[in-house]
Amino acid sequence: MAGTATPATKLLVEHRIDHNVHSYAHDARAESYGSEAVDALGETVGVTAHQVFKTLVIKLDTGKLAVAVVPVPEKLSLKAAAAALGASKAVMAERTEAERSTGYVFGGISPLGQRKALPTVVDASALDWDRVLCSAGRRGLEIELAPADLVRLSGAVTAAVTAG
Repeated sequence: MAGTATPATKLLVEHRIDHNVHSYAHDARAESYGSEAVDALGETVGVTAHQVFKTLVIKLDTGKLAVAVVPVPEKLSLKAAAAALGASKAVMAERTEAERSTGYVFGGISPLGQRKALPTVVDASALDWDRVLCSAGRRGLEIELAPADLVRLSGAVTAAVTAG
């Protein structure tokens, strides 16, 4: 596990959660971190784009930050995410605010092992899969785990939060 230790992977080991860590060469020119992960791991790991989830930090109208975890190909419904987390509205958080709060770098924010655990919603579609992938806390590093473990360890609620 050398080179793959992050707060997220350490949390999984600490809780004895069955998981796999997948790494790939991150391209600094990548325009979409999620699409890069799908392209790099889709065939080698044997997953579809809808099994790879991106972590988005949002700001609720209460002023608090929160996290929405959605499939890479989908767009987040800010209204649905806000409602799932007990707020009326939400906007995307500023990059620096997201990094400061989670302790992770933009493009490598994991829903697990954040510096300060944020309220989290995982799109309900995750429950349709035996295994899903999400950021391990570093660009070019993904965790594969059961969606129930992702939901439990992140303290998430599940809801339909995509805009499609």
